[in-house]
Amino acid sequence: MPAEKTPIISLKNATKIIENGDERKVILDNVTLDIYEQDFITVLGGNGAGKSTLFNAISGTLTLSSGQVIINGQDVTRKSPEKRAKDISRVFQDPKMGTAPRMTVAENLAIAALRGKKRNLKLRNIAAYKKEFSEIAEQIGNGLEKHLDTPTGNLSGGQRQALSLLMATIVAPELLLLDEHTAALDPKTSVALMNLTESLVIRQNLTALMITHRMEDALKYGNRLIVMKDGKIVQDLAADEKSQLKLEDFYRIFD
Repeated sequence: MPAEKTPIISLKNATKIIENGDERKVILDNVTLDIYEQDFITVLGGNGAGKSTLFNAISGTLTLSSGQVIINGQDVTRKSPEKRAKDISRVFQDPKMGTAPRMTVAENLAIAALRGKKRNLKLRNIAAYKKEFSEIAEQIGNGLEKHLDTPTGNLSGGQRQALSLLMATIVAPELLLLDEHTAALDPKTSVALMNLTESLVIRQNLTALMITHRMEDALKYGNRLIVMKDGKIVQDLAADEKSQLKLEDFYRIFD
């Protein structure tokens, strides 16, 4: 028999309850999830389904009421986001998040390259890394490599979001969280960023969890699909099950 795979990240009975006076709301309801190496999991769900709450629980920006978060066998449930940052990268929906607007593209990449390392790369030594950063930026195909000395706040939304993705993956994380990272972009730019995302995930053998509001993307990308509703995972479909679905099947899932 083949050896049983060990998850790199697990949630065990993860629950988050918000209490406000007499009001009690469960926003994450006893969620158990195993994420394995090189999983590319798409996450679907309506507003209030618990998608962002799930991401916040994994990244540590939300403290669970009960349950556990385990990374590589270590219980990190009570560890801060900073303590988890060496293992987890996140790209947000808003292109302005994840980058420093007054710092140049090269300076942002330099900071991202320090994740999980001793800070040997000083900002004053960035010139020595310009060629490497240019090659990294060139793979995007939107001219970002020509703007290494441009303040990030002066970039287009698509360029800034692509930079956020490069920053999140310049040091390969244990888990890449993609939090509706194409939602604020126009359709053409969104398609280009998804192509880049898939290329990076495959080329770097990344493990990724991606919230998407586009059912077409949920069908096209990834080897697993999770559907959330009312703070619960109501579907966890493997690649072969997902490949048999059509768009109309998704609408039935949400009924």
